[in-house]
Amino acid sequence: MKRKLLSVLLTGALAASMFVGCGTSTETTDTSAAGGDTAAETTTAEGGDSTAAAGGTKVGVAMPTKDLQRWNQDGANMQKELEAAGYEVDLQYASNDVQTQVSQVENMINSGCNVLVVAAIEGSSLGEAMDMAAEKNIPVIAYDRLIMNSDAVSYYATFDNYKVGQVQGQYIIDQLDLDNTDKTFTMEVTAGDPGDNNAGFFYDGAMDLLKPYIEKGTIEVKSGQTEFADVATAQWATETAQSRMENILSTYYADGTNLDICLCSNDSTALGVENALAANYKGDYPIVTGQDCDIENTKNMIAGKQSMSVFKDTRTLASQVVKMVGQILKGETVDVNDEKTYDNGKGVVPSYLCEPVFADKDNYKELLIDSGYYTEDQLK
Repeated sequence: MKRKLLSVLLTGALAASMFVGCGTSTETTDTSAAGGDTAAETTTAEGGDSTAAAGGTKVGVAMPTKDLQRWNQDGANMQKELEAAGYEVDLQYASNDVQTQVSQVENMINSGCNVLVVAAIEGSSLGEAMDMAAEKNIPVIAYDRLIMNSDAVSYYATFDNYKVGQVQGQYIIDQLDLDNTDKTFTMEVTAGDPGDNNAGFFYDGAMDLLKPYIEKGTIEVKSGQTEFADVATAQWATETAQSRMENILSTYYADGTNLDICLCSNDSTALGVENALAANYKGDYPIVTGQDCDIENTKNMIAGKQSMSVFKDTRTLASQVVKMVGQILKGETVDVNDEKTYDNGKGVVPSYLCEPVFADKDNYKELLIDSGYYTEDQLK
């Protein structure tokens, strides 16, 4: 994939805090976070007659899991924005179980949802549910994860995933001044879930920038693990990333060799790498990248245990999706800004890409606290 090198520019103004809406919604509690099974538990919020919302217009929102902080935020943001716009919302979490999500989406279709917003657990596993949506002419917006091999996907809303990787790669280049050094730096790569279409874009964005330095010898990957299949982390699991990094550290760095760079595609994998470093590494602390600005990782940035995290303001993404939902229901032209990048195997899906920026110890207050994304107490 050929892309023009992108400069990383921090923008000052961020999206304003969202207004909390009114109305009735159906929210599903993901029981896995509390040690339960993968079945979903549904509770109906108190309020008025749900059929009154936006003339009975109902939006189904399917999220993967509550195990990762970002999906909790995405779901809450989506629900607030949609309810504020007057829609009834059926919000469900699937405990990272594919069949549970399939059943949830099918139930949304059968319960009369007019539009579906789906963040897929595994992009190629929703075929039957998507066929049902197509049969009933229900538009589908793929949310942050592209649904693959289905022509039922109407739109895709996400961040510029290739650029997310480039932000990480460029940060490494800039911090180590790789264009003006004779040194050799060691690096290990921890990528994301192979079932998540975005993971390949994150990996490609970073590696397309860093591969020239690997080929030149400025960066050395001592484990030899650079192919996506070798560095992928199933379900973005912290424990899996930690176990793999522990093996790498004991095999290639136990003799005192410094590890200079840990390229991690997101914060849950970065957290696993940081746990491994704390338990099994005695050398100079490496650059550690991440994505999502999760609370624990932001605390680690402040403490010097993580160098940066790509900030994707989910309020911005939620607001854009709510706008797209309204445009669909009103028969208006739907805002997209990319009609060539995201092919799901059945064709290119019209997409709206939001812009990512990076946060580090120098700017996290401006990006995360001053914008209202977090409070200072949350990061203590």
